[in-house]
Amino acid sequence: MKLSLKLLFLVNMLCVSTYIYATDDAGFSEGANFEEVTGEALYHAICQGCHMPMAQGAKGAGAYPALAQNPKLAAASYVIYMVSNGMGGMPPLKQYLSDEQIAEVVNYTRSHFGNHFTDAVSANDVKTIAQR
Repeated sequence: MKLSLKLLFLVNMLCVSTYIYATDDAGFSEGANFEEVTGEALYHAICQGCHMPMAQGAKGAGAYPALAQNPKLAAASYVIYMVSNGMGGMPPLKQYLSDEQIAEVVNYTRSHFGNHFTDAVSANDVKTIAQR
């Protein structure tokens, strides 16, 4: 009996300590649109939920392609289209992000995670491709 009480106490303490030290690094935006401005902040708040923090992709309930070292990202218009309009399991984000925000996250993804595509896209590029 004493052993089971000690064990119960230890499990409860572990749960409490985990709760106390747990953090939510992603945060949440208020309202209907995302507040983040930089590509890094946008990736962290939106993209990493499926594509993972280091853009390595994932498989499980769905297939989320790796963005790290992805040659498809060489075509900036493809990335703009996917972020803006979505396809398959990728949701369209143009209703939640401004053209500037889409350009920021596209540029960030194309220049990080082992990707070295330096031809930056602009908000005007996004406006054209997103068909706003």
